[in-house]
Amino acid sequence: MSPTINTVGVIGAGRMGQPIIGHLVRKGFSVLVHELDPSKRPLVEARGATWSNSAAELAASSEAILVCVGYDRELRALISPQGILPHTPRGTVIAVLSTVMPETMAELAKIGSEQDVHIVDATVCRGGRAADTGTLLSFVAGTQEVVERLRPVLAAYSTDIVHTGVIGTAQVAKAANNLILWACLVADHEALALAKRFGMDIEVLRQALLISSANNCALKDWGTQSMAWAQDDMAIVGAMADKCGISLPQAGVVREICRTLKPRRYKLDEYGF
Repeated sequence: MSPTINTVGVIGAGRMGQPIIGHLVRKGFSVLVHELDPSKRPLVEARGATWSNSAAELAASSEAILVCVGYDRELRALISPQGILPHTPRGTVIAVLSTVMPETMAELAKIGSEQDVHIVDATVCRGGRAADTGTLLSFVAGTQEVVERLRPVLAAYSTDIVHTGVIGTAQVAKAANNLILWACLVADHEALALAKRFGMDIEVLRQALLISSANNCALKDWGTQSMAWAQDDMAIVGAMADKCGISLPQAGVVREICRTLKPRRYKLDEYGF
């Protein structure tokens, strides 16, 4: 396995993929990008990356590939004998940034190992603003050798990198993060809505809570979370709980609240009606 990665392919140039592409280019990597939406090509090229017309074309020329799109079904179709694997050189590292089930990663890693392609999960936390500033937290799972080879790539857009263990554990870490994140956001809405009903200055309270035992990142970033993935994130948490046979009652409630909260987030006068 070559110790140095110089050419990185990125599949998916959406909200997270776009800034990641820019950070990789600035760190000196040669970056290839494939995205199903051709209208994003000017944005990709403006960041200094090279557009690939197909995922297969990208795979053939990359030493590492970051996958930033899709859930389980899309990922299985992409990383398969009918997808990019026949075009992927031996020794390539495919890092899945998408949020999927841990067993999906185990299945893909097994398929990849049959042709000496290293498939790992490398989930990210802290959201779009951290992607913009290159301050993401990356969870990465896999063997120590592969993780260390991939580390310079992850460090291009992450200030913190945690090796979580065997394949699939980065997905577990991301699920745990998401469960707590959305629970905190729901709790923040309830607390601030209650305080607003009693006439308190919400910003005064928020600043006070940030130095109290109630401090949490969702409160610190109040007003900025898009909740774009809240329901999907919590659906994965629920599926994981079902898979291992445990009950997570709070997670189920949070998922349902996120469903109704998403279109009216931060509108405290509407909360609870």
